[in-house]
Amino acid sequence: MADQQLTTDAGPRLSAGRVAARVGLIYLAARVVTTGFLLIAAELSGFESRFGPEPGLADLVLGWDARWYWLVAETGYPSELPLSDTGAVAENAWAFMPVYAYLAKIVAVPFGQWVIGAFLVSIAAGYAASVVLFHLLRDRIDDTAALWAVTFFAAGPLAALFQVGYAESLYLLWLFLALWCVMRRRYVWLYGLIPLMGFTRPGVLAFALFLGLFGLWRWFRRRREELHAAEIVHIVALGALAVIVGFSWQLIAGWVTGDGGAYLATELSWRRNWIPGEAVFFPFEGFLSATAFWFGTVWALPVELGYAVLAASLLAVAAILLFVPQVRRLGVEVRLWSASYFVYLLLVFFPQSSLFRLLVPLSPLWGAVAAPRSNVWRGGVLLACLIGQWWWTYNMYGLGNAIWQIP
Repeated sequence: MADQQLTTDAGPRLSAGRVAARVGLIYLAARVVTTGFLLIAAELSGFESRFGPEPGLADLVLGWDARWYWLVAETGYPSELPLSDTGAVAENAWAFMPVYAYLAKIVAVPFGQWVIGAFLVSIAAGYAASVVLFHLLRDRIDDTAALWAVTFFAAGPLAALFQVGYAESLYLLWLFLALWCVMRRRYVWLYGLIPLMGFTRPGVLAFALFLGLFGLWRWFRRRREELHAAEIVHIVALGALAVIVGFSWQLIAGWVTGDGGAYLATELSWRRNWIPGEAVFFPFEGFLSATAFWFGTVWALPVELGYAVLAASLLAVAAILLFVPQVRRLGVEVRLWSASYFVYLLLVFFPQSSLFRLLVPLSPLWGAVAAPRSNVWRGGVLLACLIGQWWWTYNMYGLGNAIWQIP
């Protein structure tokens, strides 16, 4: 049971109360830094910026996709799909799941403004996700390393997501809880967490793949770790539930609009921002098209070079998940989830600047980055996180006026 080995060489473990307090202090310090970055970005914003000169923090919280969640909360989903001038389905609210939008609306009731509810949900869910991430990692790495992993997570390059009207922090809370439940074999809780994930933001089909791979792993290791019939039933049922939830939004959108392809057409409408014309979808097509677009059209480089870079990147990711000791130490659950999510992105996503945001569900891998017991290393990583956070915040919220400055 090497993959299940717990770390016991790092001294006494922190109590739940001390974990909550220490993570809270880390998270609070990170939010102060992020607030400072947002304020500076707002101060540097000018007429050429998406947000115009002198935007307030509320303007930034409600920027970009947050406006779509606000629209969902205030007006719901359209029963008739809007069309562009060319007759194609235009961008609309069906691309955004309802849980975050309506939860923020409920929280906002005492304040009268959805943006306040969105901010409170994001920042509270981010703190809760940080606590769960610590517990997710502490049995694989020592408590000190787990706290450093939480620090990198809370102050990472995309930490502004914890303070704006995006569903990421809430989704990460559900995801980390779900992974923790799988690690602890507490499958019953997943019957609630899977629908919450699926209706907070896209990605639950990746969790379905993860459960399938995890079930195979448990089967082949059944002589090392006893596999009971009840566990088999849970894994199969939960995998089926994740698949059903993953496709249900498409069915709901089709039923409400009368167009069975409403959700897919809505998602493809965003792709026309990069590649005008008729957008199509088939597995892996997004990465292939994006490679040709970025290397051939934007950077004027050989497309073949782009394909070579893509192939090399895939091999590098596989090698990291399979062979790097610090990653292997995180356990099979984190590694299988990471592999499943990478495959999911390859199947459905069109890579552009939002790719950085879509990689955030891989945050348990921060545990591998924090594992080396070197203060110089950890301090250097934290500095890189803060530099990356400023760069991302300034470009996405201080400028946001180019095709590569979309969060």
